[in-house]
Amino acid sequence: MSTRTLVVVLAAGALVAGCGGQIGQNNNSGSGQSSGAAPTNKNLELVVGVKNEPFYISMQCGAEAAAKAAGYTLNTQAPDKFDPTLQAPIVTALAAKKPAALLIAPTDDQTMSRQMKQIKDIGAKVIEVDTALKDTSIAESSISSDNTKGGELAAQTMAKLTNGKTGSVLVLDTKTGTSTTAARAKGFEDELKKSAPNLKSVGIQFTDNEPSVAAQKVTATIASTPDLVGVFATNLNTGEGAATGLRSAGKIGQVQLVGFDASPSEVDGLTNGAFQALIAQDPATIGKTGVEQAIAAIEGKSVQRNISAPLVALTKDDMTTKAEFFYKTKC
Repeated sequence: MSTRTLVVVLAAGALVAGCGGQIGQNNNSGSGQSSGAAPTNKNLELVVGVKNEPFYISMQCGAEAAAKAAGYTLNTQAPDKFDPTLQAPIVTALAAKKPAALLIAPTDDQTMSRQMKQIKDIGAKVIEVDTALKDTSIAESSISSDNTKGGELAAQTMAKLTNGKTGSVLVLDTKTGTSTTAARAKGFEDELKKSAPNLKSVGIQFTDNEPSVAAQKVTATIASTPDLVGVFATNLNTGEGAATGLRSAGKIGQVQLVGFDASPSEVDGLTNGAFQALIAQDPATIGKTGVEQAIAAIEGKSVQRNISAPLVALTKDDMTTKAEFFYKTKC
């Protein structure tokens, strides 16, 4: 796809420079001082889904820059794995710190409700970034990509890549209860019926958000489904694992792989032909907008309940013109 396709364009695109640190470090991004009628508590907490993932690092970069510009402090934490049993204690411990706001990517759309409500009940504003709870009464604002439309864009891209071929397509999801990837998978399957009636989904398989499991799912499907012509991987880890599976089966380039996200390894994969397309998000803008909404809520200003961030399809032919959507490994 040579034309830039944006779902919703926010005011500030791309990855924001000028921030430092890695997820899990205590990174102060502002003075934390108040003056006049400004709030005395300017401490923000960001709890993302997992450590050391480029998507969340890019989000952290955008959030840090926005907090610093507004004179707030931002501290970022993350669990070692995308797992609510690991994320929940982090959130529970924040109650003692009494932050002005919590920005969080909940790792389960139901399990994390109790911990997030505890933070709300101490008077902190809760902002969802990327993922969201089913319970819409807790967060003040939710900022994410339109994941259903992202799945639809992936299906449209798969239709172009397969160019009228008949065959089967595999969809790789992460874990049940992950709101973002579930929406992508459903959007893909629904749109595939419209954009490529010649293609048939063999169903959604879950990978526990582990690349090794994704690789196993792909090799097993290749063995059981001789007419497999495409794989849609709903996030970074499933995409990297799918590429590994295709490589081990000798199917790179023969089975079209559409990934979601644009980590350095995925971008390299797009360059060398392991991926045929990537649906890239703008995590820095999600982080930046999350901080802006948190500050607005703290200061008693108007807050927008749901905000969509940009999405764009990248192919090898046009990726160099869309490099601002590549994810970071450090700020």
